[in-house]
Amino acid sequence: MKSIACTLIALQLFCIASIAQVKVGHLLTENLADPIGLDTRQPRFSWQLTAPERGLQQTAYEIKVGTQAGGKDEVWSSGKINSDQSLWVPYAGKTLLSGTRYYWRVRIWDNKGRSSGWSSPAYFQTAFFAPQQEYTAKWISPGVEEATSRPSPVLRKEFTATGQILSATAYITAHGLYEAQLNGRHIGEGCLQPGWTSYHKRLQYQTYDVTGLVHSGQNALGVTLASGWYRGYIGFSGQKDFYGKDISLLLQLVIKYKDGSTATIVSDESWKSSTAEIKSAEIYNGETIDARDEKIGWSLPGYDDKEWSGVRVASFPMNNLVATYNEPVKKQEVFHPQRIFTSPAGEQLVDFGQNLVGHVVLRVSGKAGDRIIVSHAEVLDKAGNFYTENLRSAKASDTFILKGGEKESFEPRFTFHGFRYIRIEGYPGKISPDDLQAVALYSDMPRTGDFHCSNPLINQLQHNIQWGQRGNFLDVPTDCPQRDERLGWTGDAQVFSRTAAYNMGVHNFFSKWLKDVAADQSAAGAVPFVIPNVLGNGASAGWADVGTIIPWNMYLAYGDRRVLEDQYLSMKAWVEYMRAQSKNDLWNTGFHFGDWLFYRPFDDNDGRSAVTDKYLIAQCFYAHSTQLLINAAKVLDKRDDAAVYEQLLKRIKTAFVREYMTTGGRLVSGTQTAYVLALQFDMLPDSLQTQAARRLADNVKDYGYHLTTGFLGTPYLCHVLSRWGYTDIAYRLLMQESYPSWLYPVKMGATTIWERWDGIRPDSTFQTPGMNSFNHYSYGAIGDWMYRTVAGVDTYEDGVAYKHSRIYPHPGGGLTEAEARLATGYGELAAHWRKEKDSLLLDIIIPANTNSTVYIPAPEGGLVTEGGHLLRDVKDVQVAGVGRGYLMLNLGSGHYHFAVKQEDQQPAPEKGK
Repeated sequence: MKSIACTLIALQLFCIASIAQVKVGHLLTENLADPIGLDTRQPRFSWQLTAPERGLQQTAYEIKVGTQAGGKDEVWSSGKINSDQSLWVPYAGKTLLSGTRYYWRVRIWDNKGRSSGWSSPAYFQTAFFAPQQEYTAKWISPGVEEATSRPSPVLRKEFTATGQILSATAYITAHGLYEAQLNGRHIGEGCLQPGWTSYHKRLQYQTYDVTGLVHSGQNALGVTLASGWYRGYIGFSGQKDFYGKDISLLLQLVIKYKDGSTATIVSDESWKSSTAEIKSAEIYNGETIDARDEKIGWSLPGYDDKEWSGVRVASFPMNNLVATYNEPVKKQEVFHPQRIFTSPAGEQLVDFGQNLVGHVVLRVSGKAGDRIIVSHAEVLDKAGNFYTENLRSAKASDTFILKGGEKESFEPRFTFHGFRYIRIEGYPGKISPDDLQAVALYSDMPRTGDFHCSNPLINQLQHNIQWGQRGNFLDVPTDCPQRDERLGWTGDAQVFSRTAAYNMGVHNFFSKWLKDVAADQSAAGAVPFVIPNVLGNGASAGWADVGTIIPWNMYLAYGDRRVLEDQYLSMKAWVEYMRAQSKNDLWNTGFHFGDWLFYRPFDDNDGRSAVTDKYLIAQCFYAHSTQLLINAAKVLDKRDDAAVYEQLLKRIKTAFVREYMTTGGRLVSGTQTAYVLALQFDMLPDSLQTQAARRLADNVKDYGYHLTTGFLGTPYLCHVLSRWGYTDIAYRLLMQESYPSWLYPVKMGATTIWERWDGIRPDSTFQTPGMNSFNHYSYGAIGDWMYRTVAGVDTYEDGVAYKHSRIYPHPGGGLTEAEARLATGYGELAAHWRKEKDSLLLDIIIPANTNSTVYIPAPEGGLVTEGGHLLRDVKDVQVAGVGRGYLMLNLGSGHYHFAVKQEDQQPAPEKGK
């Protein structure tokens, strides 16, 4: 990792060689760079400031929006607004028109009296504001379909563009999945479109700029469809056709000519349909491609389609159509074989070295009709053989049938697999590493954060956390990517959401998914187990609380008030559901998953299993969700609601103490999870918190510094220990290498996070195959503590989105250094501490237009300098306090280099002490 020290040197050289000038860049609309297809009439604008000096703050801004890049045809000029706001500034001009591109630019004034000058222009393009009226296209389905195997249909239409083309925009969605082409070239880079939503209530359409694909004269549109989530097998009970039995297309292409005229090409009865090489495509079971039936040139003009069938026009509703804001699933990293070998069972296997989610691209030469089967697995068994029992009923295999002749290339398009290993059957000849690639698929979220330290096992843990997120953030936050499940489990998502927001920019990803949380919520307020809901009714504490936890975490990470506005009724409905299930403010009814997959040793004869009362857990989350609702109400200025729920929260906590705590302060469940949740959610009177924290620490020691927590206790365990002064114990948990621990899977060779602490036992046998995923991100929630406590990068609630950041590192655990970097909405925030001989060095980057409260680990007698100077001589450093082994500073933006050296004598008093 590039060190912050190198960045400091480069910046100093830049400062010497240039004249200080504030600049504005990184312009985003709705948190997207130059987005196409927005259906909000009040988009929000964000930008970043850069300047080489410290303490830069914005004092005013001005925005101009128009339909021309040069500033002509202006629709809004904000005028000079005295404000430091540079994120989520709402448009307030003339009413925006559908299907129109707008350009915007901004300039700012800073606290040194300077103006930035105008930024380079950015743009956004609107979609349909009233799709029911503006979509003139018709839903169409293939005229003939084979009902059993369901081969992927292909649909086409030729059209003529009659003039000089100014612009062309395509609006596309489907029942099922689609892949569109125009004149033989792909439209967009997204995979598995239109993604997965609660289709009956929210069906996303995508908007594409296809100006460069259309030409004057004859053109051709071609679309391939597949069953996908809409009608394919989904869930673990063998159900299919969950949303419908049809497979359908809705497409509208709008061409604007330079003479001011327009033409619209739509899906209607004039299209043709057939089938081609994709004989079947299922998410769980894989794809079958028969290259002998490939239709060469079918999406080009002039193709002979006289043998094709027509299409059927359907009257499906359009009131569920919504524009797309989240990043599409795209092809990402490409992996090459690390090893090609024959297993003890005599099978041809390939190891790609990383457990990933995606598909394999295979190149092969052979005879017509040769059949190759590629099967996928995460692990090998104890003997070194291919292991797929944990996939349950998912076949997870792709079949490629050759047409013969020249070398052929096969690549699935409408399925994905979770795998590190593949088994190849029927390959003609010797397999070459050059003929195989594994392509990772996941939502194209920006990579925003990284953590690095001096311990290679912890670095591998961080790698595993990030790859667990990549593999399971595939349009929805799935629990696992390989077996017959791959569902948006709410509990998994909520426990990991804060860590996720460090690793990647998940604002758009979660904002989209949260709308489906609200859409699938019951009339009574119950939030289902999975979103989109394909499992039916049910609500469990710690799972359904996703409806309050993730909106609040997204607000903390990104500062987007609209997330709270959009989700507020859902948040409130969930709290009211819990209240309705409670008696005397105690929620002790109904089904709950509890602390899922907690520690429970085999043949437990002395009560070491860490069983936590499920209703104790439910009461804790009842309080937590109520607190988050109060927080949201205050942000949204709903004072009456805040007052009502503050009184409810008091009663909930009183009921908890009365029901679950003895007069001596012991909880009825003496588990780590019980004490963690009670302390994390402030369920206990102040006078009993210290003793409860001590009981937790003693419990950890009693288990030999091993954790015993499951899905709900794990995310908070180290946070609670650090909060009550037991960071040393938290470090011992993090560094623990034997089961159960975070590093046990790392030592066993994991490259992602496991579902179970002992998915592979010490003797190399497996846990129960019915539920044993090796790519399951939930326990990766420890990443949040690594970022926020080990490296010390966090945000205050009075300045969310790191407008007011906190740098509070906790050196320990035998580490000699730790570093965290985070691309915030304001720019890069980073902290890097390292030990050198008798000194502790701390390098910090604070982005412009923000400030930070920084805690320097400085034991009594330590000499603290910044940039080689005593703090009293550094005008940009304000000392705010001293205590508990730390020196607290208030800092503005900029780059800082602190050194703490232990001295025999006290340094001269510093200013501010």
